[in-house]
Amino acid sequence: MLQFIYSQLIRLLLPFILLRLWWNGRRAPELRRNWRQRLGLVPRAEGAVVWVHAVSVGETIAAGPMVRRLLVRNPGVTILMTAMTDTGLAQARKMFGDQVQYAYAPYDTPGSIRRFLNRVNPRILVIMETEIWPNMIRQCRARRVPVFLINARLSERSARGYERIKSLAAPIMRSISWVAAQAEKDAERFRRIGVAAPKVAVTGSVKFDVDIPDNVREESSALRYELSTRPVWIAGSTHEGEDVQLLAAHEKVLEIHPEALLIIVPRHPDRFESVAEKVGKAGLSLVRRSTRKPPGAAQVYLGDTMGELMMLYGVSDMAFVGGSLIKRGGHNPLEPAAWGIPVFSGPHVFNFETIYQRLLDDVGVKLVTDVDELAAHIIHLFSDEEERKAIGRRALSVVDKNRGALDKVVDGIIERI
Repeated sequence: MLQFIYSQLIRLLLPFILLRLWWNGRRAPELRRNWRQRLGLVPRAEGAVVWVHAVSVGETIAAGPMVRRLLVRNPGVTILMTAMTDTGLAQARKMFGDQVQYAYAPYDTPGSIRRFLNRVNPRILVIMETEIWPNMIRQCRARRVPVFLINARLSERSARGYERIKSLAAPIMRSISWVAAQAEKDAERFRRIGVAAPKVAVTGSVKFDVDIPDNVREESSALRYELSTRPVWIAGSTHEGEDVQLLAAHEKVLEIHPEALLIIVPRHPDRFESVAEKVGKAGLSLVRRSTRKPPGAAQVYLGDTMGELMMLYGVSDMAFVGGSLIKRGGHNPLEPAAWGIPVFSGPHVFNFETIYQRLLDDVGVKLVTDVDELAAHIIHLFSDEEERKAIGRRALSVVDKNRGALDKVVDGIIERI
């Protein structure tokens, strides 16, 4: 009954969802393109299709190494990558070009999912992390399409939420074929909300198998060469409420290291302009990455392009990972850690609690309470190259010793194709 009520509610909300999509498309025209795909009207796919769903940028990046490995080990397979956001699809296209196919994920109405499945006819659905849509999962199960949750995590708060709607959640959980959980506590929560114990495995996080392609390393080296010996720190994936604080921290850094450069990369493209305005109001000189001009003597370099955050981490001596000074839950600290540089975050990192704990255990990350503390650490480490490199080596060591989840996941997928 709850499944029926849920489906009817989604149908009733659909006109308003589409209206919101059109409204948001004023600032981001890409959102209006291919909008029919969100109703399941996607190009038809042929062959053995592996449908990989990653909600947005972070999940798409995490899926990258898995998709590359699948293409190598199963070259005849067709990979269809879907996302809910235009930024997620833009990231995927930058990573894979014409190696895979792309589409927006359909909204979770029965009709949209049915049209999508009729056109794609996937052999398997791989969902990154925990993007659980009832109609998507139930219809795949009805068509004998295995559904895998990869790199799955489930907070205690979310688990309690599913338990409150058990009559809706339990049938969905029973429809999941395999859960590759990041940690044992995630696995226990999935079992608690209805996934059969034999279908849950603890594989670790595939994000530890972070992949830095050669072309990214080359591009990073070229930009770093342009900066010569300037000290550089980066604030990646920042959110509203953080930028002004980070610019204030940079002003403190400039008092001691006047040649320092801050690279700031907003999480969402619709904030590029507002962040540029904030830099101007702070009285700091700015160069935008999109102009392709070298930073020169600018004090701030705005990363206002898509899909270049990993490259820009490689340009930097230290990294702050955003979404953590506010109660957003933080973003992936392993991307800068894989470059072997010190990593800082604010206190709110609950979205990546397992990853942060492993970095904290080996002193590979530093959580700061405010930007004054952040500025003090940046200033100190710019002055102490030996300590800076030692912290970076510890961060990289945590990444290296936790690799291996990717092989388990790819083996599990190939066994079930």
